[in-house]
Amino acid sequence: MPAGIIAAEIDGYRRLKAEERARAGQRVALLALCGVDLDVAAGLRGEARAALCRRLEIKIERERLKGAARPWNYDLNRHIALKQALDALRGAP
Repeated sequence: MPAGIIAAEIDGYRRLKAEERARAGQRVALLALCGVDLDVAAGLRGEARAALCRRLEIKIERERLKGAARPWNYDLNRHIALKQALDALRGAP
């Protein structure tokens, strides 16, 4: 195999693994903080999805305020994962 093809496959694999890690972080944050599985949440429609999005917005705002206060238990990764989960819900049909 030519080196260019192998390098492209390696890059593709690394991107896939990075996306999987990000998705896992979203799943854990959403399940731990909201008690909702991301796959179940993606299947919601209408008012149920809007209510979950509002709930996530409130959680994100609480995390933002917690981050501003700088307590020992603030986790930037949790904040990012919640935001990514909200973006995924808004972007999904």
